[in-house]
Amino acid sequence: MEVINALGRRKSAIARIYVSEGTGKITINKRDLTQYFPSSILQYVVKQPLNKIGVAEKYDIKVNLGGGGFTGQSQALRLAIARALVKINPEDKAALRAEGFMTRDPRAVERKKAGQPKARKRFQFSKR
Repeated sequence: MEVINALGRRKSAIARIYVSEGTGKITINKRDLTQYFPSSILQYVVKQPLNKIGVAEKYDIKVNLGGGGFTGQSQALRLAIARALVKINPEDKAALRAEGFMTRDPRAVERKKAGQPKARKRFQFSKR
């Protein structure tokens, strides 16, 4: 099998991944998954698509991950892994879509408006 690449985004986080056949090793920015995401919850989020199809020990994944916070990064990586699995085997798409792994979460930070301190907050109103 040749190397399959995919892209996942969430908020301002971007995950570029390269999937090849192997033993289930996930390397993020040249660090192991357990080092990069010490939280077991985030490790679980990243592995969800692999566990759903049952191929967690079948592929090695190399990841370039940047931007955002750790939650957004883990969800961007989950989307990238799901997209790569569909490239490898298109029959898995229905199962992954049913779990919601194929949907890009479009929510992002609203821009700050002029004349206001934040996107929706207003400066304090003074009557006099």
